[in-house]
Amino acid sequence: QVQLVESGGGLVQAGGSLNLACAASGRSSNFYAMGWFRQAPGKEREFVAAISWTGSSTYYADSVKGRFTISRDNAKNSVLLQVYSLKPEDTAVYYCAAGRVASASAPDEYHFWGQGTQVTVSS
Repeated sequence: QVQLVESGGGLVQAGGSLNLACAASGRSSNFYAMGWFRQAPGKEREFVAAISWTGSSTYYADSVKGRFTISRDNAKNSVLLQVYSLKPEDTAVYYCAAGRVASASAPDEYHFWGQGTQVTVSS
């Protein structure tokens, strides 16, 4: 089992930035690929970014490329999603997830999930 806890969400104006953190614990948590997803009201959960367990490979949704950066620190069992140039359409609950394949972008390819952190971007 892997437990994930997100933090860092909040209310920010358009153009602002946030650092979303995910703390992982449990067996072999460092050996999982980690992903971030988001879900806006009335919409399906969508892929945002992912990183391999070594940190050498990263993947991004087209909608966030150049604005979001994913990184991990295995010594601290943590994953960071730095989000810049936020837009109102980025408003959603952001979820951290652990899976076996870093290139996976479908939610059902991830095995463990956090409870989410709310990001609200005002215009």
